[in-house]
Amino acid sequence: MKRAEFHIRPGSIGDIEEVMRLERATTEAPHWTDAEYLAIVDPGSDGAAKRCLFLAERDRGLLGFAVGNTLISGAVKLAELESVVVNTSVRRGGLGRALCQAVIAWCKQQGAAEMELEVRAGSAGVIAFYLGLGFLAVGKRAGYYRDPVEDALLMQLKLAGDE
Repeated sequence: MKRAEFHIRPGSIGDIEEVMRLERATTEAPHWTDAEYLAIVDPGSDGAAKRCLFLAERDRGLLGFAVGNTLISGAVKLAELESVVVNTSVRRGGLGRALCQAVIAWCKQQGAAEMELEVRAGSAGVIAFYLGLGFLAVGKRAGYYRDPVEDALLMQLKLAGDE
């Protein structure tokens, strides 16, 4: 799939039903509640943590989505790539990369200096994907995932130079 065959846009409240439909159909997805997705696009007023939802679409059909989170407080300027979900029928066509790049750009705009993520330690293809985006492996979390139990590989991406 070429980039021209889909477009990326921010998600909204009206997208949650379709996001959840794709998420439920994707085994590897985190399976959050509808309230958790609604909180991303309709955040509270505390302003401490900000989250984004980006959608990839073609002809009004949802192909994938990604969620990011920033925590900007004083010297702390962190971001997290929380979830990337791509319909199995369109994987390996650049859609996941485009979604990740949208989240990375948004997190940079929010002032984040570094992005983190966790990935199943046994997911060699996904790890290679993140390495291709510039993430580096920096540690592990033992027994982080369930069904099946598996370690998480921690990865980081520097978003800003040392200032």
